[in-house]
Amino acid sequence: MSKIIYPWFKREDVDGFFALFQNNLANFVLIAVAMISMGYPASIVYGKVIPGAAISVLFGNLYYAHMAGKLAKKENRLDVTALSYGISTPVMFIYLFGVLKPALELTGDPELGWKIGLGACFLGGLVEALGSIVGRWIRKHLPRASMLGALAGVAFAFIGGELFFKTYEMPVIGMVVLAIILIGLVAKKPMPFKMPASLFAIVIGTVLAYTIGKADASQISQGLSNVGFYAPLPTLGFIKGISLLTTEMMGLFAILLPISIYNFIETMNNVEAMAAAGDDYDVQEAQLADGVGTMIGTIFGGVFPTTVYIASIGSKWMKAGRGYSVLNGVVFLLASTFGIIAAMSKIIPVAVIAPILVFVGISMVSQAFSSVENKHYPAVVLAMFPYFANYIMTRFNGKAEEVVSSLSSGIVPLGQGAMFTGLLWGAILVFIIDNEFHKAAYTAVVAAILSATGFMHAPKLGLMLNSDYMVGYLVMGLLFIIFKFMSSTVVDEKEAQSKLQKQKHVVVK
Repeated sequence: MSKIIYPWFKREDVDGFFALFQNNLANFVLIAVAMISMGYPASIVYGKVIPGAAISVLFGNLYYAHMAGKLAKKENRLDVTALSYGISTPVMFIYLFGVLKPALELTGDPELGWKIGLGACFLGGLVEALGSIVGRWIRKHLPRASMLGALAGVAFAFIGGELFFKTYEMPVIGMVVLAIILIGLVAKKPMPFKMPASLFAIVIGTVLAYTIGKADASQISQGLSNVGFYAPLPTLGFIKGISLLTTEMMGLFAILLPISIYNFIETMNNVEAMAAAGDDYDVQEAQLADGVGTMIGTIFGGVFPTTVYIASIGSKWMKAGRGYSVLNGVVFLLASTFGIIAAMSKIIPVAVIAPILVFVGISMVSQAFSSVENKHYPAVVLAMFPYFANYIMTRFNGKAEEVVSSLSSGIVPLGQGAMFTGLLWGAILVFIIDNEFHKAAYTAVVAAILSATGFMHAPKLGLMLNSDYMVGYLVMGLLFIIFKFMSSTVVDEKEAQSKLQKQKHVVVK
């Protein structure tokens, strides 16, 4: 068999590029708006944070293009899609409001707050890199339905669901753009002039927004005023940040440790999703690359951990290769360096970007179901639920705490540590369905330990912050042990009856 030549670029990479670029752009728009509204100056946001993250994105996307080349060569096929790389949306919000905001409030100094963010991000990358040691073992022992189900929960709530809301903020624009995306990327129909569907949707949506007056022309001048030169420069500010995190800001570790572990698990989940779609990457190598990429970004001013991105499946559906990944890294660096990202964040309405991310949500949830056995569908659904609670908690509990608590006192604790909760409940149900009650019992014990230490169902790390959850999981584990013995007894009785019937059959003969 002749060896294939895996291309650096193909036409489908254009769609993949725009989808991934818009994913990252949407996050960076949110980062810019949130940090500036908190009190961080534009000089830090556009001059340090975004260029630093762009360096991380460049490193990660180039490395994943390299991994795609290795996989294509190993399996001698051309239809390999590189993993996507970017900032995890849930992690981004945790760092924004759990690290950067309290750091600024406690110090009153944006420069110092930024350095604390650097320290937190560097430590987060270190945890993810170290997590690669156990990544393969976890991937081997966690059922696919639980991993993909938990990820589908993120996609449904934070990606597809929330961006569907944004789509309807400008109905005429959002609906038209979404229709183009569905026609081009789901139904895979050709676009006019053979344009990539994502690019065609962005152009039509943006022009339509300004034509019918849903976007003000002043946004263009405001956006262009942000164009400039923002060179990504190395900094040792993370060292000062780490020193503060180990002294005055020690309390932030209660947020950093679980969210860093979450990030490492999210990488594992996304790698598993791509394996289900046909591209089986080494999860250990991916986790190490994510951790190293995060730390490199920190050295250049970035304060948000990066990971294998949920958009990987969308790119696979688009039949992209590795060119979209390389192009995204290079273009993103240039766009951040010359202030184009700052300009685009002002010029392109969110309602134009949102439908592209709705597609990513659709593809991720669809992939979760299409990649598991039919009997495990309930486990996928169950694993998705905790992120529904996490979404409500994240978006509303701060400003509407009474409303959330009156709706249900279980929303907040279910949303705390949602990734762990989704993974474990999904795994438990898979084991129950497969009649592996001993594994379900072990999983319940793990859930009890995580609950007792504050990784789940608690606002911070700590011992026995609410023992009810731990007790509940332990009692549940005991129940599984009982069913294990009951099922074993039933199996033994059936085997005995079968042997007896065979003996009677022999006697009759």
